[in-house]
Amino acid sequence: MMDFEDTHTTMESFLVTTSSRQPNKQLSKEQQQVLFETLLKQSNNRKLPKGCISQTATMFLASTKTVGRLWNQVKRFVEKGILVDVGSLYHQRTSTKRRILLNMDHMLDIPLHRRTSIHSMSKALNMSNSTLYRQINEGLIKPHTNAIKPYLIDANKGARLQFCLPMLELGIFPFVFKELTRRNSKNRQVGTLETKPISSVTKDVIRSCLINKVLPGIRAKWPSSSDKRVFIQQDNAKPHIDIHDEQFLQAASLDGFNFQLFFQPPNSPDLNVLDLGYFRAIQPLQHQESPTTIDELVGAVEKSFNDL
Repeated sequence: MMDFEDTHTTMESFLVTTSSRQPNKQLSKEQQQVLFETLLKQSNNRKLPKGCISQTATMFLASTKTVGRLWNQVKRFVEKGILVDVGSLYHQRTSTKRRILLNMDHMLDIPLHRRTSIHSMSKALNMSNSTLYRQINEGLIKPHTNAIKPYLIDANKGARLQFCLPMLELGIFPFVFKELTRRNSKNRQVGTLETKPISSVTKDVIRSCLINKVLPGIRAKWPSSSDKRVFIQQDNAKPHIDIHDEQFLQAASLDGFNFQLFFQPPNSPDLNVLDLGYFRAIQPLQHQESPTTIDELVGAVEKSFNDL
């Protein structure tokens, strides 16, 4: 048998106090007792009519999941013949989180090489990365960062400038081709030479550009009294040809020249004059010219290169 004579919370007072509030995330002990009595009155042989749980949840501003879980817990008590104590089903929640306190002496005992990163230090302290990161954000640990790349002194800047300046006198070669138009249009007549971009720049395209454009351009500008050993720098893009490419080496040895290819170090755009001083500025220069055709675009790029 279940005895509810000591319950002082009534249905009317409960509904008055909850009618103006948002749905409950957690019901109090008294609220659960009243809710259980309401369900019990509607039950028949421990079975509720259809829709009873959702209606009761709406009435008590609770979720159907909370009401259903409470009813299932109470039914297990009844089936075992145990006096129902709704209070035993209520667990008070606290907002206090378990905090891990740092032992500063222990932290200072950790070798410096194991304190160079959050991951390494968290392993040494036997705590998670997120916990250590939170301690840093709260100011309990003060991080110190060393510059990986030191500032350039004037001598460094001068050396870089001398490295880049000799590369500005070669020229620029667009990856385009000329083709006769096959039909009339509002822009051009049939048979007009039209400039079109090369859709895919492959190793063959790079090799052809080097042999037929770059090497002749260098030979035409090279002083006759100077050493004819020339280095051509490539970045690490996949279409660039190998430094031992046979066709290139054959063309590179003509007219007494000794052309040699070499790749710049990986991840080193600051050692490439194009990346450093030109490609980073080409986009706004192009927009200033507002080209509408491929020829105008090529002209805008060449003009910006010459201005630079």
